[in-house]
Amino acid sequence: MSVEPEELGQSGEELAALLKAVRKRSGLSGVRLAARCNMSQSKISRIEGGRVRASLVDVEQIFRACEAPPELVAQAMALARLAATEWQGARGMRRKGLDKKQLELAGLEKASTEFRFFLLSMITGLLSTPEYIRASLAHIPGDHSRTVAWKLERQQVLYDRSKRFTFLLTEQAIRWPLVGPDALAVQIDHLASLTHLPSVRLGVIPLDTQVGPAPLNTFTVYDDRIATVEVSTGVMVFRDPRDVAAHLDEFAAFEERAHFGDEARELLQATSGRLRHAASDL
Repeated sequence: MSVEPEELGQSGEELAALLKAVRKRSGLSGVRLAARCNMSQSKISRIEGGRVRASLVDVEQIFRACEAPPELVAQAMALARLAATEWQGARGMRRKGLDKKQLELAGLEKASTEFRFFLLSMITGLLSTPEYIRASLAHIPGDHSRTVAWKLERQQVLYDRSKRFTFLLTEQAIRWPLVGPDALAVQIDHLASLTHLPSVRLGVIPLDTQVGPAPLNTFTVYDDRIATVEVSTGVMVFRDPRDVAAHLDEFAAFEERAHFGDEARELLQATSGRLRHAASDL
């Protein structure tokens, strides 16, 4: 089933209408269907009205209770997966204001406890110095002072001992010359200092480490509920448990090959030292 990125997340209404139609065709009332599915009648009503997103389990239970034909079940399951996937285009986010995206991320961070960041090619804003943040936004026209301020404000979540962060950075991400050698050395020293926070576990995957299949994207997993994948033109948001689980498995495979603790700090310090040496020769 092919779909355009802009269609992702827009299948909820179609799924709700299909579920309602199947229930009516089966001759079941909302009350009787709720009883068969061990759900409340109000939940059935909210699902059919599109006010609540039906999970894959919900869809399966409803269609089993309605004795729906297999072809309808397959259609509904595909719609449920699409409805659980959202596309956030970069141009749309810029039109709304990048500071609005920071508010959304702050909300996710407030509502989540365990975070896993796989950073393929750049350092994320939670770990960035002000100069690195400004450089990451330099290619986008406009005044980004509010976005920079929000990114720095969000970093306070790293000091919340009730949360757990695991950051996996490739050596490529650490060394990418987004800023000059001196500023990049300061940024790398900042990474090393953050490894001492009790809520932060920071790992580095050296360039010469064999990791199996090559990673394609930066991604983040919030608890086991949501996975976000960044590409150059936007962000994909996955809520389907199968998609989230696939990213957790990928993260675990990379985590096994990362250096943590003293090994990570030694690698970071050596890298920042080489950058300062190179800068002194300029």
